[in-house]
Amino acid sequence: MADFDHIIIGSGINALVAAALLGRKGKRVLVLERNATIGGCLRTQEITAPGFVHDVMATTMVLFITSPAFAALGEDLAARGLEFCQSELPTGVLRPDGSHLTYAMDRKRNIASFDAKAAGEGETFNAEMAAMGGDADFVFSLLGGHLWSGATLKKILREAWKRGPRGLAAWFGEALTPARGYLETTYASEEAKALWAPWVLHCGLSPESSYSAQMLKVIGFAIELAGCPIVKGGAQNLVLAFERLIRDQGGEIRTGADVETICLDGAGKAAGVRLADGTHLQASGGIIASVTPHQLYQRLLGDQRSDLPATVKKGLQAYRYGKGNMQIHYALKAPPRWKAGADLAKVALLHLTPGLDGVSRSANEAERGLLPAEPTVCVGQPTALDPSRASQGAAILWLQLPDTPRQIKGDAAGIIDCPEDGGWTDTVREAFADRVHAMLNAQIEDFDDSVIARRSYSPADLEAMNMNLVGGDPYGGFCGLDQFFLWRPFKTTANHRTHIPGLYHIGASTHPGPGLAGGSGYLLASSLT
Repeated sequence: MADFDHIIIGSGINALVAAALLGRKGKRVLVLERNATIGGCLRTQEITAPGFVHDVMATTMVLFITSPAFAALGEDLAARGLEFCQSELPTGVLRPDGSHLTYAMDRKRNIASFDAKAAGEGETFNAEMAAMGGDADFVFSLLGGHLWSGATLKKILREAWKRGPRGLAAWFGEALTPARGYLETTYASEEAKALWAPWVLHCGLSPESSYSAQMLKVIGFAIELAGCPIVKGGAQNLVLAFERLIRDQGGEIRTGADVETICLDGAGKAAGVRLADGTHLQASGGIIASVTPHQLYQRLLGDQRSDLPATVKKGLQAYRYGKGNMQIHYALKAPPRWKAGADLAKVALLHLTPGLDGVSRSANEAERGLLPAEPTVCVGQPTALDPSRASQGAAILWLQLPDTPRQIKGDAAGIIDCPEDGGWTDTVREAFADRVHAMLNAQIEDFDDSVIARRSYSPADLEAMNMNLVGGDPYGGFCGLDQFFLWRPFKTTANHRTHIPGLYHIGASTHPGPGLAGGSGYLLASSLT
């Protein structure tokens, strides 16, 4: 008799969702994590000073609370301690000259804010969101459903019947529009363009990428509806709630369990794993790997690597990773006092950028291996939503730089000396963090005096914490059109099955891609009987 029904390799959000849903079906599930703690990119620690609680990597939960996984598991997780904190101002943008625009969970307020920047812009925004609302069911079914399925085919046929073949073709054509073209032809004010442009970076894209405009509409719609919530007490509390749920259902979780090889039975089916310490574990229902393609096919398959189909070998050779990410965390004596206006202190995620051109420039510099001269900075203000993250009267900042080179070829500003081997060093990391610090110092009153401590993580540091973040890429691979949707991870991929029976592939490298929605874990677990 097998030890378990399913063994899951990795413990990120997709693995946890899959384990919880399979456990609900009565399956015996084992989650294996090579690190000392589970959660993948969900990690909460006191990394700056005692009493200051930081989400080291992922923090914003809008994708999770709007996901089918949360709809299925939310009540169970809440019963095990999961709570969220919210802000009425989920996002906004601040430009170097102090001009800014905030975005609320209130349509009337947003219309007024857009109108204040350009006459009639509020109605333009309202019309765009209304159109997105009308398309929401179709869009979210494509973004989050099994693409190779009868259900998706029926959905597309219904849309063709409703719109007509030419109308549906026109819809898909518009959905492929780059964000730059969309923003330049839709909004007049620089602030409106600047508000939306940085969000393409959070999709692993740039403003010139195909389908990036559609993603901006999806994000705007979702954030107005659900905000940018964070987990009360830290993202680790979401992980703890999952852990309690999985164990309550009879599942097991083992940390420090490094899978060395996926084992096949005599019929060629994935039937178990061998750990680095020699332990053998068997699963009757198959193995689920929440890893990158290279981890799965080049490391975990061991002796079976020589038998890879030509399509898989070609897919691995062509598979690309995207830009790196960098995290900077601050412990502050007091909440930041933004020079441009007090309302900015209430914004959950505030982007610092000159605007659309600034986002394009920094993204392009990073893609060419350069440290951006003026990076696009996402400033999270967790203590504005959850004061428990710091001691009374104090604050923390969570900074993300989504346009950072994985390998460094130089500094776009020509100031920072970069290693000849292209690697990240502590010196380069802190010099680049100083550049970001100067941007904050220009916008926040007495910022230098308020700082208690700073902690920075380069792309190399992030990969050291999580081997799936190749070169610090938090999205599991480049998210351009040729490597997304039907073609993620490979052009021949069909849902989450592999060429080996009983071996399933989930995670950010698979459809529906990166983020905290747990989409691939949900889709696979829902399809397994």
